[in-house]
Amino acid sequence: MATAVKLSGITKTFGNLKANDNVTLSIEAGSIHALVGENGAGKSTLSNILYGLLQPDSGAIEIDGKAVKFSSARKAIEAGIGMVHQHFKLVPTLSVTENIILGKEESRFALPTKRIGREIGQLGARHGLEVEPGALVSTLSVGEQQRVEILKLLYRRARILILDEPTAVLSPPETAKLFATLRSLAAEGRTILLITHKLDEVLAVSDSVSVMRKGTLVGTVETAATSKEELARMMVGRDVLLRTANPPQSVGKTVLSIDKLNYRSPEGVEKLRGLTLEVRAGEIYGIAGVEGNGQSELLSLLWGTFDRDGTTGGSITIDGRQTHGLSPAEIATLGVSMIPEDRLKSAVIAEYGIEENLILGRHREKAFHRGISFNRETIRKNAAAMIERYDVRGVRDAAGSNPPIAALSGGNQQKIVVAREMERPGLKLLVLAQPTRGVDIGAIEQIHQRIIDARKSGLAILLISSELEEIVSLSTRIGCLYKGSIRHEFSEEEVRKGREAESGFEREIGMHIT
Repeated sequence: MATAVKLSGITKTFGNLKANDNVTLSIEAGSIHALVGENGAGKSTLSNILYGLLQPDSGAIEIDGKAVKFSSARKAIEAGIGMVHQHFKLVPTLSVTENIILGKEESRFALPTKRIGREIGQLGARHGLEVEPGALVSTLSVGEQQRVEILKLLYRRARILILDEPTAVLSPPETAKLFATLRSLAAEGRTILLITHKLDEVLAVSDSVSVMRKGTLVGTVETAATSKEELARMMVGRDVLLRTANPPQSVGKTVLSIDKLNYRSPEGVEKLRGLTLEVRAGEIYGIAGVEGNGQSELLSLLWGTFDRDGTTGGSITIDGRQTHGLSPAEIATLGVSMIPEDRLKSAVIAEYGIEENLILGRHREKAFHRGISFNRETIRKNAAAMIERYDVRGVRDAAGSNPPIAALSGGNQQKIVVAREMERPGLKLLVLAQPTRGVDIGAIEQIHQRIIDARKSGLAILLISSELEEIVSLSTRIGCLYKGSIRHEFSEEEVRKGREAESGFEREIGMHIT
């Protein structure tokens, strides 16, 4: 089979960090080729070089056997390369059609949006990417927005598609539909480079896999000839515990009680409908569900950040105290800590240094002050301890002794958030929303162990995750969230038996959330 992409000796350095070190890689035309590795392994740098966003210090690129040099993404697009970024590049106030033709308008004046809309509709129907061409992007689900991004590439006749963490925010049915689309595109001769942390998905959809570690290419294997365990070992350099031991333990008093919670948005949409659950000390209550079924609204109500123009009903009680009307700072004083679902929007300030991000929300603690000023030495020592304890990588390679958190990979940013929130003093309740989103398999193992250790210490933990494997692995009890209410709850015994069975239980949960 012909080679669609050939990278030879690609090297890229940022300051002291060698992000790509003499990487040589070939991708066959018409194949789905997965690129995996730990956070900071160099995957994003390599894909950004192929897409023209970065230029290599040395090395060569060949597309369809011809040597090329991309000075910009536009040059890569002209060569038939397209990329769907992890964070979509869409304009919410424009329609699907307008987003797809943005930058490729046929005229400065009247645009033939109806004709182009019909073409987009036909293209979507052909590849299982159905979406209403006239709909505003702001009204679309995350899965539909991703379809728009892929349609944008197909409309521009991209032959080589780069997808960066494409399933990070998709439900299981949306993921299955995406994989069917990728297979159909490969069958038509398009080449797909899939960048992901999810090894189960790599094994399910790819033809071959390349593994990167610390900027170098460790090896490339045929997917049919490898296993999840082997890929994890190649990524991390050691054997990885794919499921953390989670022995049962006795539970204590109820810490969080949610009773008949309702929420209607300012637009009049019912988001929560009589939601009722409780979380006890020493247990992890997992909420399984497809995103968009009330998770975000529940988190906002728990943390006191809900839109007060909306209407609410029911109650939330934490350690015996009703929280209605309390601010996030007041809720935190009850012994509550939260890892939000979107770190960039709600958990970090990209321009702030790592040291400052590690005390966000904790900056009022006396330990970080000297008189009326911050105690920089204590803040520095706190950062050093958290970086070591949670294996945050890339800090020493970034410029300066306290680089902005934006200098870290997404997974390492997530480790900063996890460290900060799980190490708050006086904790009674941990609310964890997508705690391992964008994190590699080695770091997931570590974070899961921290969560179980917190449970063992007697904390009550509410876990919200779209990853059913994570829910099953960690939870004491599981509530299935559907259209704003708990549709079904699995008892502690049912969860234990489901975990021991190791097959079929996730499918059973899936029946209650879709």
